[in-house]
Amino acid sequence: MECDVAVIGSGPAGIQAAIHAARRKVSVVIIGKPQNSAMAGARIENYFGIPGAMNGDMILKNGVGQAKIFGCTVMEKNIIAASNVGEKFSLTTEDDEEIIAKAVIIATGISRKGLNVPGEKTLYGKGVSYCAVCDCGFYKGKTVVIVGDETEAAVSAELMTRYASKVYWVYRTIDASRNVVAKAENAGVKMINSGIKSIVGSDRVESVILENGDTIPTDGVFIELGAKSSADIATDLDVIPQMDDSIKVNDRCETDVAGVFACGDVTGKPWQVARAVGQGCVAGTSAAEYVKGVKE
Repeated sequence: MECDVAVIGSGPAGIQAAIHAARRKVSVVIIGKPQNSAMAGARIENYFGIPGAMNGDMILKNGVGQAKIFGCTVMEKNIIAASNVGEKFSLTTEDDEEIIAKAVIIATGISRKGLNVPGEKTLYGKGVSYCAVCDCGFYKGKTVVIVGDETEAAVSAELMTRYASKVYWVYRTIDASRNVVAKAENAGVKMINSGIKSIVGSDRVESVILENGDTIPTDGVFIELGAKSSADIATDLDVIPQMDDSIKVNDRCETDVAGVFACGDVTGKPWQVARAVGQGCVAGTSAAEYVKGVKE
């Protein structure tokens, strides 16, 4: 599939960006699952024009409906890979569909969810990682544990088989496409249906204790609890995230890479719906103007 603007993320920032881009008569694709937005299931208060509280799910549903009215294509899938292809960008979904876009807007929300188990914080950087793509090279010939239920856990598990000697994938329920799960299984990943009770180690990670009572000796634990993070996507597109994994943008929501924009919580605090929607408006408008400027 080809489009003018691809929006990664279907929360308030991404949906608003898509609406404003589409209103400027460019083709727009939104890729993401609304249920993964921080707004899903939330009570939204103190928002302009909405007295009292409103259900976040309803706002998302209405927003997606608006985007479709303006001609946006909505794909409720996760992105597992991104790259620059000349002056365009290639995005790959979890079922291996490729999207070629002239501009990309990153609006994936806050990344790096934690397990909140003993040992996680104290051993962060000492064997605990939230980015397999970033740290895979440190685990050549070692044993690692991937934790998570969704797409990024499956993709990270398959990736780590190219480096580690043994890869375990610990999950409670699998909420990833069969395509990426099969790739992990075929690569030799050992799958374990359980949760993580604690991460054990002194100076380095030594093992994980599972909720089923088993212990797995390991050199590293990769916590991958969602879709591909904003920092990972940015890096794939040659945008360098800041130390806190946020993405630096100017007042037009442009990154340092031409054709790549970002908006919403990925650009930093305050993490508020009002700010996300406002930046979405700016990013969508800027991306549409960029695309029109590079058309032959």
